[in-house]
Amino acid sequence: MKIIAALSLLSLASANPFAPRKSSSNAKSAYIGSLMKGAKATENSQLRNLEEEYAVDISSYSVKFEKCQFVKSYDDELAEDQDSNTVLATKRFVIFRLCPDDSCSTCNYNYGEYLVDLETYLESTVQYWQNYQQEMCNACEECGNNNNNNQQQNNNGEQQDQQDGEQQQDGDQQDGDQQQDEQNRKLQQYYNVDCSSCYEECQKIENMEENGYIDATDFLECQMIYDPEDDNRGALYAGPICASSGSKIKIGVFSDEECLYIDSSKEVDDYLVDGDGAQMKLSHALLKLTYSDTCISCKEPQDYNDNNQGNDNQDADEVIELCEQLYDEAAKCEKTHGFDNGYADYYGYENQLAQEEVVCDFMQSLKSGTYDEEGEIIVTGASSTIGGGQATTAGQKAALSIFVVGTVGLAIYAAMLHSKLVRGGKADLATSGGAMA
Repeated sequence: MKIIAALSLLSLASANPFAPRKSSSNAKSAYIGSLMKGAKATENSQLRNLEEEYAVDISSYSVKFEKCQFVKSYDDELAEDQDSNTVLATKRFVIFRLCPDDSCSTCNYNYGEYLVDLETYLESTVQYWQNYQQEMCNACEECGNNNNNNQQQNNNGEQQDQQDGEQQQDGDQQDGDQQQDEQNRKLQQYYNVDCSSCYEECQKIENMEENGYIDATDFLECQMIYDPEDDNRGALYAGPICASSGSKIKIGVFSDEECLYIDSSKEVDDYLVDGDGAQMKLSHALLKLTYSDTCISCKEPQDYNDNNQGNDNQDADEVIELCEQLYDEAAKCEKTHGFDNGYADYYGYENQLAQEEVVCDFMQSLKSGTYDEEGEIIVTGASSTIGGGQATTAGQKAALSIFVVGTVGLAIYAAMLHSKLVRGGKADLATSGGAMA
């Protein structure tokens, strides 16, 4: 029943949402098809042209993760593969929002909601946080160097005091303190750490493997973690999965090289070893940042030595590369949420705007529990709908109950009437002596 429902809902043709206008029904079917093939609106070359001509200013917004969801849907390649035992491929999606910078924590109006494939989302956000950590540790190292310089200056000052008095020492100490204060201010402002706390964190990042850990972001692409060799068991693979009802992203175990079939009975840590055969564990510190409640501002930093925390320095806008990539690649639902500066205000997006209702409906179905964590459609019977994802209301339940009771009552009344008619016919026959021609 799950397979039939999935096929009927999702086996639709793909299309470019920026193509010329089509009829309403064909356009909706085509656009859903494009969503199921990765939620990518156009090819990269088309996106570059669109960005140059129809750039949307999202510099006053922040990216905020909302949900991760797997969806099993019909796949042409699997259907044509004679060796495949299924026609359903696992599609991986992430829903995120662009929230106003001044109200990102609540994000209840003037925001956009977006759908992008998990691979694109992780590629962009992991790169952002890797740059963030690198810049933080560079600043931390500079902070540590300043500490060493201050100490050296103090020592030199003490020696000079013995010769020339205290004036030079006081001047060096004051300059060192100012540098230290400025460095601490920048660390706290941009990275929420200070000179005393960042060193330990950076050491953990640098010495991760020596401490027996493998970064979970090393498994963003499906890869083998267990080779059966001659033990007559199947190989195992690791890749990203949606966990905790889509509120988290973790690394799970799969039984196939495409990471289509999750083996929830196994843990990745049980199969990780280093080159010497020593047991290793996953470190989720970096991966957790990709689905945290942290709001990532889309505005490029304007100071702190032109740090590379999201700057692309290749265009005239003030939007970091992360936001540009995600916005360009994503299917968009903006008008519904009162988004002030979405593509609806720009010439050239008319066809995408015409498909927005379909996009919003599909995202709503992903958020409302239409699919389980493995991407199967949840069929719960008459109490809910497939696709719309909305539960039956109290009024609908009451109306249904009245209808059922009324139907049963009419059936009982019909049976009683039928019984009376039958008894009446027998009495007439008895009165006439039962004679029949």
